[in-house]
Amino acid sequence: MCIKRVCICIAFLFIVTRIFAGDIVLTNETNVQKLGGYLEILNNSNKKYNSSNVIDAKEFYTSTRKMPVFSSLDVNIWIRFSVLNQSGSIAYLNFDHPNTSVITLYKDSAGKLVKIYTGGNALMQQNKSELPNYIVNLQQGPNSDITYYGHIESSHPAVLDIYVGSYGKVVEQSNKKLNIITTYFGILLAIFFYNLFLYFVTVDRGYILYIFYIFFLGFAQFTLAGFLFKFVWLNNPWINYYAVPVSSSMAIISGVMFSMNFLRTKFYTPFIHKIFIVILVASFISIIASFMHFNSISYFLIVFLQVVVSIVAIVAAFIIMFKGYRPATFYAVSWVLFLTGLLIFSLRNSDILPANYFTNYILYIGSAIETVLLSIALADKINVLKKEKDQSQAEALEQSRKNERLVNEQNIILEEKVSKRTAELQNANHHLNEALINLKDAQTQLVEAEKMASLGQLTAGIAHEINNPINFVKSNINPLRLDIQDLLEVLNAYGELHSLKDDTNFKSSLDKIKNLKDEIDITYVKGEIENLIAGIEEGAERTAEIVRGLRTFSRIDEASLKTVNVHDGILSTIVLLKNTIPYYIKVVKEFNAEGVIECFPGKLNQVFMNIITNAIQAIKQKAVKEDEVITIKTRDTEEGCIEISIKDSGPGMEEATKHRIFEPFFTTKDVGEGTGLGMAIVFKIIQKHFGKININSSPGNGAEFIITLPLKYKGDD
Repeated sequence: MCIKRVCICIAFLFIVTRIFAGDIVLTNETNVQKLGGYLEILNNSNKKYNSSNVIDAKEFYTSTRKMPVFSSLDVNIWIRFSVLNQSGSIAYLNFDHPNTSVITLYKDSAGKLVKIYTGGNALMQQNKSELPNYIVNLQQGPNSDITYYGHIESSHPAVLDIYVGSYGKVVEQSNKKLNIITTYFGILLAIFFYNLFLYFVTVDRGYILYIFYIFFLGFAQFTLAGFLFKFVWLNNPWINYYAVPVSSSMAIISGVMFSMNFLRTKFYTPFIHKIFIVILVASFISIIASFMHFNSISYFLIVFLQVVVSIVAIVAAFIIMFKGYRPATFYAVSWVLFLTGLLIFSLRNSDILPANYFTNYILYIGSAIETVLLSIALADKINVLKKEKDQSQAEALEQSRKNERLVNEQNIILEEKVSKRTAELQNANHHLNEALINLKDAQTQLVEAEKMASLGQLTAGIAHEINNPINFVKSNINPLRLDIQDLLEVLNAYGELHSLKDDTNFKSSLDKIKNLKDEIDITYVKGEIENLIAGIEEGAERTAEIVRGLRTFSRIDEASLKTVNVHDGILSTIVLLKNTIPYYIKVVKEFNAEGVIECFPGKLNQVFMNIITNAIQAIKQKAVKEDEVITIKTRDTEEGCIEISIKDSGPGMEEATKHRIFEPFFTTKDVGEGTGLGMAIVFKIIQKHFGKININSSPGNGAEFIITLPLKYKGDD
C-alpha cells in the first residue's frame, strides 16, 4: 500500500510538472484553448531537421506571444506543444490561417513521430470542407497527455493562430469567424450591386472605378481568408501562390484610380496626383514580381503601399476638403477609419494589443465601414454635381430670359436699321462684284507672271549657254585669220615665181620663200588651223544641241494634245538648266520606262522645269555641300501609267511645308524671290493630265516628287 501511494504521488508530481512546463489542459468547462503562449518554436530555415530527428533538437524556444507571426516569406519552422485532455471528448486542433502553404502534424508515440495530418493551400485537396481553415483530429482521447510536433512551410507570411478544443467548440469558434466574414461579404455585395445600378443610371466614370475597387478588395479579402481556395480553385493549388499578392495589388491599383478620379487630384493637388501615379507603377511592379516568383518583393511592396496609400489619401482628402470640395470629407473619414483598423491589426500581430474578436476582425470592420462611407461620399459627390448642374441650369435659364428681352429690344432697333443698311449692302455688293472681277484679273496676271518668270529663267539659261560656244567661236576667228594671212603670204610668194624670167633669180626666190616659211613656222600654223577649226566645229555643235533642246522645250505654249517621249522633255529641260546647275550637283538619269505618252508636252516641260529648279535651289540652301545628287527615274506601272521620280539631296521639308506646298501663293523663299504659284501650277497641270503627284520628304533627308501619268490621255482635248 505504501509503494502504491508513492507511485501515485510521483505520477501526480509528473503531471503537475508537465502542466507548469507548458501543457494545454482541456476540461469539460474549457471552450477552446489558444496555443500561442504554449508553443515551442524551432526555426528550420536551414532545413536541418525532419520528422526523424526533430525530437532531439535543442533549438526549440518558448513563444512569448499569444499569436506568433512570421512576416518573412519562405517560412520553414517546427512547433511543439503538449495537450493534457481531461475532457470527456476527443481533442481537435483549429489552424485558423488558411493562407499557409503546407502544414504537417505529428504526434509523439513512444519517442517516434507519427503523421496524423497534412494540409495547406499548396496541396491538392480532394474534398471541399465547410470551413476554409484547417481542422485536425488530434486522435487524443479523454484523460491522455500527448506531445505534438508541427512542420509549417509557407511561401506566404505565416500566422500561428491555433486553437485546441472539442470538435463542437472548435467548429463553433470557426463559425463565429465565418459569420463575420459572411456579413462582410454581404455588405460588399450590396454596395457592389447598388453602385453598379447607379452607374447604369448616371453613367458616371467614378462609379465604375469604385465598382472595380470593391470587386478587387473583396477578391483580396476572400482569397486571404481562404474562401476562394476552398470553394473555387480547390484542385488548382498553384493559383494560391499568386492570388493574394496579385489581388491585393489590384485592390491598391483600383483604389488609387478611384481616389484620383473622386478627389480630382490632377486639378486640386497635382503633386499628390504624381505620387499616386508612382504608387500605380509600384503596384504593377508588385504584380510582375509575383508572376516572376519574387513574392518577397511583392508582399513588401503591398504592405508598404497600403500604408502609403492610406496616408497620402488622407492628406489629399484634407487638403482638398479645405479647398471647399465637400465630398472629400466622407472620403477622409473613411480612410482614417481604414488606417486605424490597419494600425490596430498590426499592433495585434506585434502582440502589443491582445488577440480578441475586435482586433482579429478589425480589418473586415474597417474595410466594411470604409466601403460604406466611400459609397456615401460618391453619392454625395453626385448630389453636389447635380446641385451645381441645377444651379448652372437656373443661371443659364435666367440669362436666357435676359437675352430674350435684349433680343426683343434689339429687334426693334434692327428693323429700323435694316432698310438703311439694305441700300448700303447693295452698294457694297456692287463694289464686291467689281473687286471680284479685279481679283480674277489679278489672278490671271499672276499666272502669266509665273509663266513669264519661267520663260525669263529659260531665256537667261539659253543666252548663257549659247554665249559660251559663240564666244569660243569668236575667239578662234582672229587667230585663224592671222594664220590664213600667213599662208596667203606664202602662197603669194609662190605665185611670184611664175613671173620670173631669169632662172638665176629663181633659186634666190626659193630661198626667200623657205626663209618665209621658217619665219612663220608653217608646220605650227597648220596644226593651229586644225585646232581652231575643231574648236569652231565644237562650238557650232554645242549651239546646235542647245537649239535642238530649245526646239523641244519650246512646246511650252502648245495647247494641242500630242504623243511624245517624256524623256525628250526631261533631257531638254536639263540642257536648258545646265547653266544653273553648280559643279557639286550631279544629275543622275535612270530611264526604265518606254516614255511615250499622250500629253500636252509644253505643259509637262513646265512641270519638269519647276520641280528641277526647286531641287537645285533647295540644295544650294544647304550649309554644308558635299556630293549632291538629283536623281530622275522613270518606270512603267501595271496600271498603264508612267511613274516619274525626281529626288534631290537637299535639306528636306517639314510636315507643315509638305501639306501646304501646292497652295497658291505659298512659298518658302524670301520676299521677291518667288510668286508662290510654281507648285500650284504644277499641281493643276498634273490634274489636267488626270495624274497624281506625291511627296516623300523629311528634314535632313531631301525631297522626292513622284509624278504618275496615264499613258493614254483620259479626257477630251
